[in-house]
Amino acid sequence: MAGGDELKLLGSWLSPFATRVKLALALKGLSYTEVEEDLFCNKSELLLSSNTVHKKVPVLIHNGAAVCESVIIMQYIDEAFAGTGPSLLPSDPHERAVARFWASYIDDKLVIPWVRSFRGETEEEKSEGLEQTFAAVETLEGALRECGSKGKGGFFFGGDRVGLVDVTLGSLLTWAHAAEVMSETRIFDPARTPLLAAWVERFDDLDAAKAVLPDVGRMVEFKTKQARALAAAAGASDYSK
Repeated sequence: MAGGDELKLLGSWLSPFATRVKLALALKGLSYTEVEEDLFCNKSELLLSSNTVHKKVPVLIHNGAAVCESVIIMQYIDEAFAGTGPSLLPSDPHERAVARFWASYIDDKLVIPWVRSFRGETEEEKSEGLEQTFAAVETLEGALRECGSKGKGGFFFGGDRVGLVDVTLGSLLTWAHAAEVMSETRIFDPARTPLLAAWVERFDDLDAAKAVLPDVGRMVEFKTKQARALAAAAGASDYSK
């Protein structure tokens, strides 16, 4: 890191979006101060004043200036520290645009319906969300296959090295592993998407991933307690009238 640069990350271990930024910082070899936010009861004044629009994590504060939204933060890191560590984006303008497209696709077409698959108000809504999630994963399988067909190695979406798309998707792996433990739902199923299943193993084996991705057991424990609390609250509401 350039002398005098100060990086502070406002995040939460629960947030895959904060995990993205941690992965990007780790891959670039950048040191930073991490501030764990209490997202449920007591968001810090620093968070509220740094992200006045959404009031959400992650927020990266670089020498006092705040940057919000995980994918934007990752691109900022890549540009602000271009001479440090490997680049997350390719040098070719078109390839950069393609990477940004797929990063956006992951959030819009995979994350949103996936969240709906376990938070939907009805079973029909949950089922539809899961169906859309699997459809998005199959589309990403095709994108990974195309990377290999273009002679980029096909090991990662960034070719033979980890890039923006890999980090965007890889940040979700603890959620994916926890979902498999809790509901036997395998998001990256070798029978349906063999290239992505192999990609998951490669990503999990990265030093950065081992250092940054939240522990699956801890996530399962938290999600189990959360589900019980929500069920209890719903049950109590039945008698509130």
